[in-house]
Amino acid sequence: MGSLWRVFCGENDCAGRGGDQTGVSCSADLSFVTQPSSCSNHVLIICFDVLLLVMFCFTVFFKRPIKSSRVAASFRSNLQLASAVYNGFLGLAYLCFGVWILEEKLRKSDSVLPLHWWVLYLFHGLVWLLLGLAISLRGHRFSRTPLRLLSGLAFLFAAITCGISVFTAILRKEMSVKIILDILSFVGSSMLILCVYKGYRYQEDDDDGENGVSDPLLGVVANGSGKTSSRGDVTPFAEASFLNKLTFWWLNPLMKRGKEKTLEDEDMPKLREDDRAESCYLLFSEIYNKQKESSRSAPPSILKIILLCHWKEIIVSGLYACLKVVALSLGPVLLKAFINVAEGNAKSEYEKYVLVAALFLTKTTETLAQRQWYFKSRLVGLKLRSLLTAAVYQKQLKLSNAARLTHSSGEIMSYVTVDAYRIGEFPFWFHQIWTTSLQLCLAVIILFDAVGLATFASIVVILLSVLCNMPLAKLQHKFQSRMMVAQDGRLKAMSEALVNMKVLKLYAWETHFRHVVENLRKIEEKCLTAVQLRKAYNSYLFWSSPVLVSAATFGACYVLGVPLSSSNVFTFVATLRLVQDPIRTIPDVLAVFIQANVAFARLVKFLEAPELEAANVRAKSRANGEVSSVCFKSADLSWDEDPLKPTLRNINLEVKQGEKIAICGEVGSGKSTLLAAVLREVPITRGTVQVQGSIAYVSQSAWIQTGSIRENILFGSAMDSKRYQDTLERCSLVKDLELLPYGDLTEIGERGINLSGGQKQRIQLARALYKNADVYLLDDPFSAVDAHTATSLFNEYIVGALSGKTVLLVTHQVDFLPAFDSVLLMSDGEILCAAPYSQLLESSKEFQDLIHAHRETAGAEGLSELTERRTSDASSREIRRSYTEQKAPAAGVDQLIKKEEREVGDTGFKPYLLYLKQNKGFLTFGVAALCHLSFVVGQILQNSWMAANVDDPNFDSLRLILVYLLIGFVSTVILLGRTLATVVMGLQSSQALFSQLLISLFRAPMAFYDSTPLGRILSRVSADMSIVDLDLPFNFIFTVGSTTNCYANLAVLAIITWQVLFVSIPMIILAIRLQSYYYCSAKELMRINGTTKSLVANHLAESVAGVTTIRAFNEEDRFFAKNLELIDTNGSPYFNYFSANEWLIQRLEILSATVLSFAGLCMVLLPTGTFSSGFIGMALSYGLSLNMSLVFSINNQCMLSNYIISVERLDQYMHIPSEAQEVVEESRPPTNWPSEGRVEIHDLKIRYRADAPLVLRGISCTFEGGDKIGIVGRTGSGKTTLISALFRLVEPAGGRIVVDGIDISTIGLHDLRSHFGIIPQDPTLFTGTVRYNLDPLGQHSDMEIWEVLGKCQLKEVVQEKEEGLNAPVVEDGSNWSMGQRQLFCLGRALLRRSKVLVLDEATASIDNATDTILQKTIRTEFADCTVITVAHRIPTVMDSTMVLAISDGKLVEYDEPMKLMKREGSLFGQLVKEYWSHNNQAVQSQ
Repeated sequence: MGSLWRVFCGENDCAGRGGDQTGVSCSADLSFVTQPSSCSNHVLIICFDVLLLVMFCFTVFFKRPIKSSRVAASFRSNLQLASAVYNGFLGLAYLCFGVWILEEKLRKSDSVLPLHWWVLYLFHGLVWLLLGLAISLRGHRFSRTPLRLLSGLAFLFAAITCGISVFTAILRKEMSVKIILDILSFVGSSMLILCVYKGYRYQEDDDDGENGVSDPLLGVVANGSGKTSSRGDVTPFAEASFLNKLTFWWLNPLMKRGKEKTLEDEDMPKLREDDRAESCYLLFSEIYNKQKESSRSAPPSILKIILLCHWKEIIVSGLYACLKVVALSLGPVLLKAFINVAEGNAKSEYEKYVLVAALFLTKTTETLAQRQWYFKSRLVGLKLRSLLTAAVYQKQLKLSNAARLTHSSGEIMSYVTVDAYRIGEFPFWFHQIWTTSLQLCLAVIILFDAVGLATFASIVVILLSVLCNMPLAKLQHKFQSRMMVAQDGRLKAMSEALVNMKVLKLYAWETHFRHVVENLRKIEEKCLTAVQLRKAYNSYLFWSSPVLVSAATFGACYVLGVPLSSSNVFTFVATLRLVQDPIRTIPDVLAVFIQANVAFARLVKFLEAPELEAANVRAKSRANGEVSSVCFKSADLSWDEDPLKPTLRNINLEVKQGEKIAICGEVGSGKSTLLAAVLREVPITRGTVQVQGSIAYVSQSAWIQTGSIRENILFGSAMDSKRYQDTLERCSLVKDLELLPYGDLTEIGERGINLSGGQKQRIQLARALYKNADVYLLDDPFSAVDAHTATSLFNEYIVGALSGKTVLLVTHQVDFLPAFDSVLLMSDGEILCAAPYSQLLESSKEFQDLIHAHRETAGAEGLSELTERRTSDASSREIRRSYTEQKAPAAGVDQLIKKEEREVGDTGFKPYLLYLKQNKGFLTFGVAALCHLSFVVGQILQNSWMAANVDDPNFDSLRLILVYLLIGFVSTVILLGRTLATVVMGLQSSQALFSQLLISLFRAPMAFYDSTPLGRILSRVSADMSIVDLDLPFNFIFTVGSTTNCYANLAVLAIITWQVLFVSIPMIILAIRLQSYYYCSAKELMRINGTTKSLVANHLAESVAGVTTIRAFNEEDRFFAKNLELIDTNGSPYFNYFSANEWLIQRLEILSATVLSFAGLCMVLLPTGTFSSGFIGMALSYGLSLNMSLVFSINNQCMLSNYIISVERLDQYMHIPSEAQEVVEESRPPTNWPSEGRVEIHDLKIRYRADAPLVLRGISCTFEGGDKIGIVGRTGSGKTTLISALFRLVEPAGGRIVVDGIDISTIGLHDLRSHFGIIPQDPTLFTGTVRYNLDPLGQHSDMEIWEVLGKCQLKEVVQEKEEGLNAPVVEDGSNWSMGQRQLFCLGRALLRRSKVLVLDEATASIDNATDTILQKTIRTEFADCTVITVAHRIPTVMDSTMVLAISDGKLVEYDEPMKLMKREGSLFGQLVKEYWSHNNQAVQSQ
């Protein structure tokens, strides 16, 4: 026992250094326990530390009961952070002092004995570091009692040692480092105990959640997801211990699951509470509001707020970054010591073992620190991306209409898919900016020790490199900004074209619009070329800078006469190799910084855009007594917010509770704007507008969400079976639902694309009715339904269901006006008169004209005998059918909207080969890869030359340096070739990929657009294309480069010390197995990330389109909650993906540290002279950078496998089965075809998909040339499908259509569609000018266009605008009324003058007077043409030559209208009777 004591305390050093008790046996030295420097004191402290360590292990592994008390605080307090930083640095101070004592002992006495000094400091430092960080940062993960006991013991022990030290310092007037550290430890323990008792608040067992801390997210979102009730599906990261997090052990279950099976969406655990979008946005909003209150004069800085949200995480990741840099910089110092030992200059026999251990510990510390730095930075980036995506979504819900003109839907999509993504990437690179500088500073110190004054040559070259880059950085910013603007323009055009693809195909304009997008892409590519060339310049500059630095330094050494030896040369080379990778990332850091800066400026501009003024417009609750539901007082309103140009003037209107008001007027008179004013959509420039109660709104252009019919009707409300059933009946939806495969659970395509116009409108009406609101705003809901349905809706819905409700109905159908309490007649933005129907008919000439126009339109006088009211055929059993239960799925029938496809499993090199085979990609990639390989070989040759000759005293120094410089110069020239080849490869590949994608999308059939949400396509042409453009090419080459560097480092190590192969070969096999294990999960995680990203984009696109409806129903909170949920759904796979990256790299780095340590061990164990010092220096200089090169290699490989998913996703839409050929050269029709206009339909059968039922079931008929054909039928009978077949939007399943002797299936689609004229069901305008919308191909003169504008009643409106034909048309044509848009479509038909004209419900949104004029215009202009009219208004087809009646996809009757009306049981006759019953009601009420 005495000998053990002597080993620990030494022979004569009982009282410590400076003690006066020499010669006393240490074993009898217990009286010195009170002396801080005595061995007994140290033993006591070590015993305390062991006790604390045992208690800590008990606390960590103590099994907490499910309902045990736990910490309720979500965010770390400043006290906790201060305690963590203080105690962390204190523990490091103990460790550093212990290492210093050990090194001094070895240097002076070649012995590690006695042990007590350095063992005390190292062990105590380790324990204190562990306790300090665990209690301060992770205390809320432990049970209360053990944690309090642990902190109490730590405080007690620290108090005892501090008391002893202070006592000694005062009485003996001694002061030492030990005394100072003991006093500081007491302060640290005080902070720990404060953290435990004050920093954490606990929720007791018996609270059972009732009196505990309230959910911090409660009440933020009305119907939000709130807090997860079960913690079982939350990521294990949320509950992981400190060590668990440090080693990423918490990820093992997911990695194991990924190996066993293909990961699916349901395998993704939820993010922990703090990392969810809701928490991030809450924190952002809270700080934003505080900043807003504190500085009312100026708007708060969004950047400052973001920094305030995440400053704690940024500081913690920064501390890890600092620790990594320090650990990395110790490498060259250890190398110098290794060379000294290898040369036989060891001061102790233990020194070599200490060096190997120190090398392993240094590399392990480096990897642990770097992994935490990268992980925490990525996590901040994820939170930042989630926050900004949520902020953009919330903003677009509040955006004013004026601001919406400057921020189109395509741009808003770009803000989320591109800009938020770029900013989310920035935190990962943020610390690189200052860590590279710190690393350079430390490198300069090491270099100065190695080569003295020659270091200044290195500094000059580095400074010159940075200075050369500065002007380029400004240019890079400029071109990046230009590129983003160009990208916005291209995305806006693409978004518009994709949304309106059906219209483009009908007009045969898709090729023209594709060329428009291609031209915009060319502008974007010019900016992209400029950006990539400057990035290439940066890359070349910083990749070649290490060569230039070494050239300058060795040249300076020769000039200054600094002697070169293997020791100082390879210390220099090792230092340079360690800093060259961070230096080479400077261009990437700059590029990311510039991209983030540009993206941030765009986002800030959007987030600071004007919002709707909602104050004093809607009061949520009603006061008792008589109130006005809607009240306008001397109100002027303007879309442009210009008091001088009001859209509505001098509006005085009071609508009492329960009143029903009809609003009439000609096209463009301001009817829809009046409803928009009630919805607070239009800025008030004068007067007041007040609305009492909740609002339900039915828009003129139906807005339907992707989802089931039930979801669209409920619209966030709870399911009430009785009310829901009643709603279906009153909206005449029962029969429609019977025909659908899944009833009301049938999935609707985006924008309701697989429903008829009438069905969409009735679903909107059902949504409004089910809401049970106080005020109903209905914008011409009957225009898209047939007369029978209109009657049913009016009686059941307006008169029945909405009795007692306030109703404002915009309508062009005067039939129902007598039933309203009051009728408003509007003209040119003013209310001309407002009175009951009969009173208005007597007093207003304008109203009389409107009724007269209706009678004229009704026509066919002498049909008064057909006025008996038709009763519904539907039986009461059919009407009473309940749709509250799910229908059994029809056999073999799938939902229309499929789950987004993604690749599954390992696709190997397929996506990489796909990228490289574009446009000579293999050639340019081969050149770049060969150049890089040559560059690496050049560097090895340089260092081999130096290693072989540097220690040779007979070798000429000048020759040594000149050959070294020559090899370096040739390497940099080769490097230039690699850089330019990379740029060429990237530009050519992205150009080819985009071109194929664009052609594939524009040639895709309508079935693809029916079943594919727009968000899926837009996420590919925006986010995925941006990655392919900017990130993929350089990352591709950098991956090859860094992997080559890694294997080169390993090869050099193995060649020089071949013994390392015994360790490295098993390690390489293990590394490959690890990587394979990792890829099983990582690839699926990235694919899930891609598909879930589309969900966010799709939800945003839908919300932007339907924002008016969302605001009207006051559903912003629910939609925002859905958005937050989708952001988190997307965030979870991304979080697990980057965690998996760190999981893999950490394990591979530990392996590489093992290989390096073994190599070092071989060098010091083998006899002196086995290796020359030069080659030892070279081997270790490469070995020391092995960890870093491995990190860069794996990082780049992970990023590349991430980026290549974008190529996979693009490829999915590059091979869409296309429509038939645009032009069939051997079967082109004559230029004047069709000359007669005869259309023959033979047994036509149509189905929309191979597995879908027939929609048209064998229709046969002939339209003679010049005939006017009217097509009638109930809603959903197949009228529009027949038109689709005529234009071959859907190919026949059987039968054929022959026009003027030519089977239309034998000619090209462009030839077919461009020879027909159409006015489509949905009037569509494109962003541009009036002229562009009428004649986008530029085929007509201004005179012709003015003539056509006159014929379609638009000439006066256009002449009033200063720009005339160049008057602007904004996105969706929203600055023109719906009726005016239909008139534009008529103008297009008049310009084309085809022999076959199709009117698909073309006059549904215009008033009767305008309709009368238009019918006359069509009869005159198309007198000798075949005009096929699909209409719900019977008068529109009354003067037709023939009427075709369709029911359930079958031809019911086809004859002259008068004959059909006289035929018993005629469907057309029934429709006419229904229509005339309304008309007679109107006449009788006069």
